Parts: sequence; C-alpha cells; structure tokens
Amino acid sequence: MNIPNLITVLRVVLIPIFILLFYMPFSWSYWAASGVFGFAALTDWLDGYLARKLEQSTPFGAFLDPVADKLMVAVALVLLVEEHASLWLTLPAAIIIGREIVISALREWMAELGARAQVAVSNLGKWKTAAQMMALVILLGNPPVLTFWVGLGYCLLLLAAALTLWSMLQYLRAAWPHLRTTTEKK
Repeated sequence: MNIPNLITVLRVVLIPIFILLFYMPFSWSYWAASGVFGFAALTDWLDGYLARKLEQSTPFGAFLDPVADKLMVAVALVLLVEEHASLWLTLPAAIIIGREIVISALREWMAELGARAQVAVSNLGKWKTAAQMMALVILLGNPPVLTFWVGLGYCLLLLAAALTLWSMLQYLRAAWPHLRTTTEKK
C-alpha cells in the first residue's frame, strides 16, 4: 500500500460519509455533501499525480482508481435524480451511467482480445469529466429549486452527457474492427 493507493481507498471510504451528509436534515447538508464530493474529485487528480511523480503506479491502483471514480459519480447521480426528480437531470444521469457500463464492458472485452489500448482514455474523456464534476459539485451544493446555479449545473451535466455520448461513439468506432472481425469469424 502506497500513498496514491491510500488516497484512492479514502475516496471509496468517503462514499458513505457523502451519502450521510446528503440526507442530513440541515440547511448546510447540501454544501457539506458537495464539499466531500469536491474533495473526492480533487483526490482523484492527486492520487494520479502522485502515482506518476513518485513512480508508485501499481496494478491495484490501476484497478481501484477508475472503480472509485465510477462509484462516487454513480452515487452522486442517483442521489441527485431522487432529489431533483427532473428530466433535465435524469436523462443525462442515465446516459452517463449507461456509458460507463458499456465502456467498462468494452474495455474488458478488448483486453481479452489483447487490444485494450484501442479503447484507452482520451482527452475528450477529460473534458467530459471536468464538465461532469463541476456540474455535480454545483448540483450537490444546492437544493432542487431552479436557480441560476441549478440551471448552470443542469447545463454542465447536459454538456457532460453529450461529451459522454461522443466519447462512447469514439470508443466504439475504435473497437469496431475488432467487433466486426470477431463477429465474422463466428
């Protein structure tokens, strides 16, 4: 266990604390939950930076880091869908969670073929993540009342969903020759 891996584990441990804060019946609970989520998002950047800087990348970290990210984002989206009960949040949430399932399965399948590099993380994914994280921090920090900030959060989440679809199409396009070849052989 090294420092980057401990930071990643911390992100997973923060999930129940994040959920508890979100449901607390206090006016400050939105900001507290948003703060924990924002802190977790920063630790995602920090653990990757430290792993590279300290040359402490490990197979465990390579496995757990994306799992921790997806868990935290999925939990945040589920909480917000329940709280807001709005098409403007539910549709992008379904797109984002659905894409993560599709791409995770695609990466696993491509790894079995020895072609995992064909579906590596792209710069488009980084823009999607930035829009998504900003949207979630904003939406978690505000009650479900349409204000400027909630509207901005919805817009950023819709942008993240559009980038999510675009990046999924890019991944599927990169994997298509392998999908087609395998299908033709059967």
